[in-house]
Amino acid sequence: MTAAATDAPWLVGLDVDGTILLQDETMSPGVPEAVGRLRDAGHMVTIATGRSWMATHRYLDALGISPEFVVCSNGAVTMRRVDGDWMRWHVETFDPHTVLGLLGDRLPEARYMVELASGQRLYTAQLDDWTLDGGRQVTFEELGEQPVSRVVVVAPGHDEEDFHRLVADAGLNEVSYAIGWTAWLDIAPQGVDKGTALARVHAELGMEPGKVLVAGDGRNDIGMFGWALRVGGRAVAMGQAPAEVKDAAGEVTEDVIDGGLALALDTLLTEAPQVMTRE
Repeated sequence: MTAAATDAPWLVGLDVDGTILLQDETMSPGVPEAVGRLRDAGHMVTIATGRSWMATHRYLDALGISPEFVVCSNGAVTMRRVDGDWMRWHVETFDPHTVLGLLGDRLPEARYMVELASGQRLYTAQLDDWTLDGGRQVTFEELGEQPVSRVVVVAPGHDEEDFHRLVADAGLNEVSYAIGWTAWLDIAPQGVDKGTALARVHAELGMEPGKVLVAGDGRNDIGMFGWALRVGGRAVAMGQAPAEVKDAAGEVTEDVIDGGLALALDTLLTEAPQVMTRE
């Protein structure tokens, strides 16, 4: 029996896009099997993603896990499983009016979506990448009428560097933001990220400090990397992650297409868990 099977369990928080999933939304090689090995060894494996709950829950079944908590919407929404049903356990919101005004002036052609505290999504135009079950199309002005847990912006023809410049120009220092690997801007309440949500989950579960491993590939994972390292845990960046994401992590594994997550997860099952150090 390995040390992992007898020691205190680890909390394992996994990003979805670019970590669990390839760009075509198939699983990264070896990930379901590696997650199953951790589950069977008694570790608590969950998801920490920028996706909404509607676009996340199917991956729990795909991975064969049934965690008590799942972190969605870049930490603004934490779901909890109670008696087999899922509830919105903790939701952070902010007033989007100012942010939408700043962005609307600079990106009038963009497609906008907001997520309300209830989980309902309001959007200005359909986009295939958005999960909009139960959503409602509204005017741009209607987007800012209620507190929201996130604002998502997709602007055709703009890349990540454009978004960085626009954010700086708009002075978006009142909220947190991340730019996804498909080059969309995702804005969350100030001071909220995957790390703040996982810290809350970790405390609620009463798990040992340091028994944490998180993995991701995007700028929206930097917050949870920082939290994991502060509590003495492990933060693993995927091999294809931008340099600033790798710099924020304690370890770097292989690219998602090469099964980098599975390699990192299997290190928890060795007698002396090794640190990934790929440059």
